[in-house]
Order: sequence, then structure tokens, then C-alpha cells
Amino acid sequence: MIRRSFLNNLILSSMGFLGLSKVKASQINPTSLPPIKLTGIPFSICTWNCPEAIITSGDLMMSGTNSLDAVIKGVAVEEANVNNTTVGIGATPDREGHVTLDACVMNSEGNCGAVMAVENIVHVADLARKVMLETPHVILNGIGAEQFAYEKGFLKTNLLTKEVEAKWKEWLKTSNYQPKINIENHDTIGMLCVDKNGDLSGACTTSGLGYKMRGRVGDSPIIGSGLFVDNEVGAATATGMGEEVIKTVGSFLIVELMRYGMSPQAACEEAIQRVVAKYKGKPSFQVGFIAVNTAGAIGSYSIHSGFSYTYYENGKAINKPSKSIYSTI
Repeated sequence: MIRRSFLNNLILSSMGFLGLSKVKASQINPTSLPPIKLTGIPFSICTWNCPEAIITSGDLMMSGTNSLDAVIKGVAVEEANVNNTTVGIGATPDREGHVTLDACVMNSEGNCGAVMAVENIVHVADLARKVMLETPHVILNGIGAEQFAYEKGFLKTNLLTKEVEAKWKEWLKTSNYQPKINIENHDTIGMLCVDKNGDLSGACTTSGLGYKMRGRVGDSPIIGSGLFVDNEVGAATATGMGEEVIKTVGSFLIVELMRYGMSPQAACEEAIQRVVAKYKGKPSFQVGFIAVNTAGAIGSYSIHSGFSYTYYENGKAINKPSKSIYSTI
């Protein structure tokens, strides 16, 4: 009992130093530190309802593929999906009609890479991996990132489909820029993978807000906001209004809360509460988080209902609605 009290006091003191003092002591479980690391059981989870992406990543890891390769191949499914208007080819353009993509990746060794505002390249998560592994940098953006892609053999592709272009032209008639809460099956896809060795990797890829200002970048390519991975603790990724995720460095916050013994579910809920606390009343935007720890527990939470997550189990993709603060938009 003396040891447990000492651990509780130590943890709460450290959390106060990190600005986490508002977390209830009852949510902290020092006996879970460090979490047990499971091996031999590949696991994959992603934001929204993306069954093909999850099955792709899960099956690859079942056959022995490492988590980094699996997560890149998994999100690539949605990047190539023309029906997903917020990721890859077929994505919604900015106000001026340019489709620009953002992505980041992070591996089990704590290495990371990101690209921002990239045009004409479909698989930007893979490009972010190239930045991580083949350059001395963490982030490349715009024309520089696109040029790097061509040097690495990526093909130039027109990302604006005829269907999406027609919708953009219709939008131009009013040009009323109002970011919307996404209650559809797709938005930014963030994916977290744990391979047979128990190693974690993550990827986050998006086109950002539809009809955004030229040059706007959200949370998705920002390590710690859209994605964070710590192989000794767990991982988290975000979706929704990127500006709000950036303000709380949401994914890093969740992983740090898990480091101090909080479950993935409780950590996601605390992160959403941080976002909502900045506003009076019900926010008019959506933010959602998913997380996994090294013991195999998962969590998800959002501001509004409508957000869901998909995970890999026995060769199948299981989609579940996320818990939320508000049950209706």
C-alpha cells in the first residue's frame, strides 16, 4: 500500500508538471505501468469505415509483414479509392480547385516522416515514409515534396476527378466557406498497426478540409497532433477539424496519458474533453480519436455521434460506432 501511494503521488506530481493535473486520480492505474507487450497477435485499427484498408493491413501482418509496411499498404487502399473524397485521388480540392494532400508516418523506433500540401501524387503516406527513411528531414512540403516524389519514382497523377470538379464548380456559385462536421463513412484515415513482434507503426493521410484556403494544412501531417506512436506505450491518431486537434496536440496527449496508466478509452475521452473545454456550448465541428496500447486495449471517442472505427479480427474488418459526448449533431 505504501508503494502504491508513492506511485500515485509520483504520477500525479509528474502529470501536474505536464499540465495534466485535471485528470482524476481514479483514472490512473500505476499497476499497469509499463503495459504488457503482446506479441504474435497482429492487430490493426483505423478511423471510419474502411474494411478493405483494414483487411489489407491485417492480412499482410498475419503473413509476417512488419507494421510499417502494413500500415502504408493499408492506407494506400483509401488513397486510391476515388469514392473517398477526403483522401488521395478524387479528394475535394481547395477554394481554387487544387487537390493538395497531407500525410505522416511513424514507426516503432520513434522515427517519423511527413509531407504537406502535395499535388499530383496519390500515395502520400508512402511518400512520407520515403522522407523518413531516405532523407535527413522529417517534413517536406509543396513543390519540394512533389519533386522528391518524382525522384523516387512516384507517378504524376491528376487527383481532381470530373465528378469532384463538377461539385467544386457548383460550390463556386455561392463560395460560402463553412467547414462541415463529417458524419459520412470517410474522412482523414488514420491507421495504427501492431505486428507479430509487437511493434507499432501508424499513418495518417488526408486532403484536409474541402474548399480550404490555398496552402492550409491541418493536423494530419503533424507528428503529435494527427498521429503519435510510442512502442513502449501505444499509439493514437485523429480525425476531424485539424485546427482543434493541433491546439491540444491530441495524439501525443493520449499517448502520454496512457504512459501514466490511463486506458486508451479514458485517454481518448480526456483528449476530447480538452478540445470541448475551450468552447461554451456544443461545438459546431467534429473531432475523433482512436488509440491502442501495447497490451492490445483500444479506445475511441468523438465530440459528435457519427464517427466510427474499424479493426481487424480473425481475417475480418469489424466496424464499430464510437462513443461521443453528444449523441446528435
